Amino acid sequence: MSVSKVFESDLWNKTKQHLLKKHFVLFVWIALSFLTAGKQIFINSYNNYLIFKYTFVHALNHVNLYLPAPEYFDVNHYGPFFSLLIAPFAMMPDWMGMLLWQLANTLFLFWAITKLPVTENQKIIILWLSTHELLTSILSFQFNPSIAAIIILSFVCIENKKDFWAAFFIILGTFVKLYGIVGLAFFFFSKQKIKFIGSLLFWGVVFFIAPMIFFSPEYILQSYQDWYVALVEKNQINTSLSGSTDISVMGMVRRISGDPSIPNSPFILAGMLIFGLIYLRMKEYKHLAFRLLFLASILLFTVLFSSGAESPTYIIAFIGVSIWFVMQPKPYTLTPIVLILFALIITSLSPSDLFPRFIRDNYIRQYSLKGLPCFLILIFIWNALLRFDFSKKKSVTATTNIDNE
Repeated sequence: MSVSKVFESDLWNKTKQHLLKKHFVLFVWIALSFLTAGKQIFINSYNNYLIFKYTFVHALNHVNLYLPAPEYFDVNHYGPFFSLLIAPFAMMPDWMGMLLWQLANTLFLFWAITKLPVTENQKIIILWLSTHELLTSILSFQFNPSIAAIIILSFVCIENKKDFWAAFFIILGTFVKLYGIVGLAFFFFSKQKIKFIGSLLFWGVVFFIAPMIFFSPEYILQSYQDWYVALVEKNQINTSLSGSTDISVMGMVRRISGDPSIPNSPFILAGMLIFGLIYLRMKEYKHLAFRLLFLASILLFTVLFSSGAESPTYIIAFIGVSIWFVMQPKPYTLTPIVLILFALIITSLSPSDLFPRFIRDNYIRQYSLKGLPCFLILIFIWNALLRFDFSKKKSVTATTNIDNE
């Protein structure tokens, strides 16, 4: 049977109908969350979950949250508030806590994506494109799917003029893993800026004080100091060209050059300068396409310019890639097709057994090349945000599927 006849067959049409149903994607995501948890429990590989669990146990006993512990390998790098967030799971039997932890992270991200102001088909495409990257993240019991959800919901709440809840998500993400602070980038899209600032202050106080109620003020204040020290030490380790972190723009430069002394600051300042120039395009703020591309750029920037980025972190960036792709005009031109295939192969599939191990170990990991396709797409997005006239749909090569407001 020829390729054209396959795509015209009844079997393909029925398959396509299922693939484009949100409930079918939801079933696949839930199945993945349970299967990955079950597999990791079976092979006794759930160190990250133990780190998370013992932040609560250690907080109850006023133990330093950021020192090596006999219960797990590595050290904790999440904020003191995370001790409360993980508490419901930590109090369960390990197998149940792990299963529900996976499910909670998966469903939270799924829900956040379904709230994006795009068409139903575009939401489903974003979900499918992100599925393998989700798998990579939850295999490590990571919190990163929830961080991606927090950033998305910060944007969505501002879009819906729910600034109080946008502030909630921003502060939540900040107090858990710092990444959530990038939600402040959406400040200029808010139509209730005073309320937004007040809400940030309110939730900042709430999240700062909440763990003190359960674990004592003195202990939590000391824990914040310990957290800062741990993050500084972690950054030094990340940039040492050892380990699996620093899959970033800076990491690519450091690893390719073999020079671990190259600092982060010039790269981050250059990125912030570009965002500063984008903010000057105030006439474009009113266009939903502009704002969605901006969201995609923030999701990508958060990972690509972080020395702490590792393979499971890329679920955050890949949501940005997926948002960018669904905004391409149809019929697709060669450039977006090549870029999305490049991202799927190098960024998403390279950590898996589907990818040649020799290339993965000696090139992709060795030079942090997992981030390369995402960086090329970020440049593409920045070019659009800086140059395109979003009032003229046909001139915007990345935004013609979204109606302007």
